[in-house]
This record gives sequence, structure tokens and C-alpha cells, in this order.
Amino acid sequence: MPPEVLVLLFDIRQACGLIREFTAGKSADDFRADVQLRSAVERQFITIGEALHQGIRLWPMLADSISDHRRIINFRNVIVHGYARVAIDTVWGVVESELDVLLSEVQELMPPEPNTDQ
Repeated sequence: MPPEVLVLLFDIRQACGLIREFTAGKSADDFRADVQLRSAVERQFITIGEALHQGIRLWPMLADSISDHRRIINFRNVIVHGYARVAIDTVWGVVESELDVLLSEVQELMPPEPNTDQ
């Protein structure tokens, strides 16, 4: 895997972590009511979709390891270009049911983090 792709995978992992952090302890109602939270989450989904798109362009085999790569990239495109069509409940549903799958797939591709507990 090219080193540039590892950087993009790191960006995806970081964006997933930020979405988890932003939404921790929040409900769907909280998400609907908080435009700032929605904006922050959507921004991270844009990062995820763009990094995945670039990663597949640089290393096409990446597509074999990310199960919903096409849907993820399309989701990013809707947020960026069709923002008026973005359904708040759809975004929340992705946070609740699909984010962990992506994070798991990305982590499997990345080298283990060094142990710094020594």
C-alpha cells in the first residue's frame, strides 16, 4: 500500500473518531436540534468520503477492503453538492449503524500503533 494511502486512512480513522466524540451521549433528537453538531458531523463525513475517493484513485485495491466504498463516496457527494437534500435522520442513521463498520475496516488496513506504555 502506498504511504499516501496510509495517510488517507489515518484521516478517515481520525474523522470517525471525531464523529464518535461529537455524538457521544447524544440522541437523534439532540442531533436534529443542534445545527452546530450536524455541521460538525457532516464535515467529518466529507473528509471521510474525499479521503476514501482519493485513496481508491491512488490504490484501487483499497475498494476491495471497504465494503460500502461507493455509498460512502456518494454520501459525501450528496452532502457537498446536494446539501439541500441531506436528510438529518439519514445522517444520524449512518452515525449509529454504519460508522463502526467503516472504522473497523480501516483499522484492519492500518499498521498497529506502537505501544507507548513503557
